[in-house]
Amino acid sequence: MSNGVILGLMGFVFLFLGYMGVPVAFAIIAGVLVATALTPISLASIVGQLFYGIDAEALLAVPFFLLVGELMTSANVVGRMINLAQAMIGHLRGGLAQVVTLFSMFFAGISGSSTADVAVLTRTIAPSMDQEGYDSAFTAALIASAATMANLIPPSIMAVVYGATGNVSIAGLFLGGVVPGVMVGIGLMVYSYFFGPVGVKKRRATFGEFSDAVKASALPMMIPVIIMGGILTGWFTPTEAGMVAVVYILLVAIPFLARRHIRDIPRVFMYTGLLYSIPLITVAAASAFGWMLAYLKGPDVVAAWVEHTAGDNALLILFLLVGVFIIVGDFVDAIPAIIIFMPIINKLTEIGSINPVHMGVCIIVTLAFGLITPPYGITLLMAAKFTNVNFTRAMLRSLPLYVVFLATIAFCILFPNVVLWLPKQVMPQSVGCFKAPGGTGWICP
Repeated sequence: MSNGVILGLMGFVFLFLGYMGVPVAFAIIAGVLVATALTPISLASIVGQLFYGIDAEALLAVPFFLLVGELMTSANVVGRMINLAQAMIGHLRGGLAQVVTLFSMFFAGISGSSTADVAVLTRTIAPSMDQEGYDSAFTAALIASAATMANLIPPSIMAVVYGATGNVSIAGLFLGGVVPGVMVGIGLMVYSYFFGPVGVKKRRATFGEFSDAVKASALPMMIPVIIMGGILTGWFTPTEAGMVAVVYILLVAIPFLARRHIRDIPRVFMYTGLLYSIPLITVAAASAFGWMLAYLKGPDVVAAWVEHTAGDNALLILFLLVGVFIIVGDFVDAIPAIIIFMPIINKLTEIGSINPVHMGVCIIVTLAFGLITPPYGITLLMAAKFTNVNFTRAMLRSLPLYVVFLATIAFCILFPNVVLWLPKQVMPQSVGCFKAPGGTGWICP
């Protein structure tokens, strides 16, 4: 049986079982087992690949970032950050809609998880939006769209997985995600101001009220500084930064701001372990799938097709790849998609002589967009469920917001120097820059 037929069967089994309701990880493994039965590969090799796929030190950052988000959420410390956002922009047209977006930008710098962002916003701000007369479908669409920034603004769990599996600088991906993350945030705020519900007009916060909000939120807002400051200064790896942030919350934030929550800490640890098990088993399964894909020379087939269509033109390669990932993101979760298609991404990065960080940022932004596109759209599904609104209505209200994401994706492709500007300024080596022979300055390819 030809490799092409085996690849087709493997993909069909995965997609078919996935849409029959089988958990993603098991659907992926089933596809791999079908391919294994039709090739000389032994079952022991596949089992070994499952373990090899999660044997990466960088992936340890994921549970710590999840734990940071859960500790902050369950201790209700995030309320102070919401009050700060309210003091800053709550007086604008569509005040609570603006607060949703700005708070998401704040919280993205803490959790790195879109699902955590949705859970927080639907519990805290969504009820107030309902009381002020906001359309529930708009609320769900906006919360889901704003939550995607957690995958763009550092620390991003998606960037950690991409960097760990693709051997790309995680710090470079963190910094490269800032520009598209801020662009999405500004785009959502502009849309809410001009086209969203009016909401209840509120007075502008006084300087004293703003100062009080800044002081009250100072301790939680230090967490992004600790994480990114430690990584960029070279003091911590991403994993160590997550550990230090957890220690800071346990020893400083919770004792000072939510002492009663100390008794709930063991429950939060156990819940985070359960949360981590979901992406962990998916990473293992996707790693085996990607390995089998590479064994069957799938990346060579796709790369040959793209090379025939686009040659070595970096822009055309990026647009074709982004188009593929917009479709993939409609059906497959971001983390397995990254791991499964990483061999293809690496091959096309080499053909087009594309900076790996630039490629990573474009792929991550595209897959973040997939979190709000049907039929999968996990953040949109969650937001619709938690706000008790029909998914179809929420999807229709999210359609205008797609323009923000598509414009951001196009900008990232067309202006790589803007995307890579911050990494080049702060950590030049993360994007392939090297010291000038004279010893002063950097030379960046």
